[in-house]
Amino acid sequence: MPSVPDRDNLLELALRAAEVGARVVRGGAPGGPVDLKGVGDYVTEVDRASERAISETLLAGEPSIPVVGEEEGGERSSRFWSVDPLDGTTNFLHRFPLVGVSVALVEDGRPVVGVVESPFLGETYLAAQGGGARVRREDGEETLRISDRDPARAIVATGFPFRRKERIPRYLKVLEACLERFEDLRRPGAASLDLAWVASGVFDGFFELGLAPWDVAAGGLLIEEAGGVVSDWTGGPDYLAGSILAGPPAVHAELLSIATGTAP
Repeated sequence: MPSVPDRDNLLELALRAAEVGARVVRGGAPGGPVDLKGVGDYVTEVDRASERAISETLLAGEPSIPVVGEEEGGERSSRFWSVDPLDGTTNFLHRFPLVGVSVALVEDGRPVVGVVESPFLGETYLAAQGGGARVRREDGEETLRISDRDPARAIVATGFPFRRKERIPRYLKVLEACLERFEDLRRPGAASLDLAWVASGVFDGFFELGLAPWDVAAGGLLIEEAGGVVSDWTGGPDYLAGSILAGPPAVHAELLSIATGTAP
């Protein structure tokens, strides 16, 4: 387990890497070549260039920690970087500015450092395990804290299982129950930002099936450090597997009861 100073240094490295990736995204053109990885799942040269720039920065700063990225993959170990170089590629292609760059350090299956950069909104979310969560904007820095709204007034974010259509029936049952239980739902289309906004109290919860570790590692840590609860759909700790429930304790409890079918 690294010392606290080591973790602080690694957070600074993650911040530098995320900003390098964000600069690539800001300078990229949505009209370039596009490859189709799967149904509704696109990759552009901007995704690849951002990942290369992030990986080079991380490896130059700490060569001993491998990088696992969405586009280039990599070998996981007990300690590795998990990188989403452009979260919300479809948004990017449609010139919808809600996209993120996510960099997280994972140790023994748990995120311990996380940064989510919003290239077009000028927001940088950051956290280290045990050190709280913060957001940096042009006008300064602020500590993140989850919302304390009653679940009946909650605005909860989600994402659709567009890659795996066989998950739709399970998802729709949860979606319907959430529409009944909470005030309203939102679907911005970039999970890293959805989670960052839960940590900052913009949203009051988040649920989705079948994401990847790089989608949720940094954002999950932000929520935990901001006082929230993050789990998989069974209530277990393995949300890096991609099926995630997150929010303040009361909203998370409602989401869990819905997802497990124990809601009254």
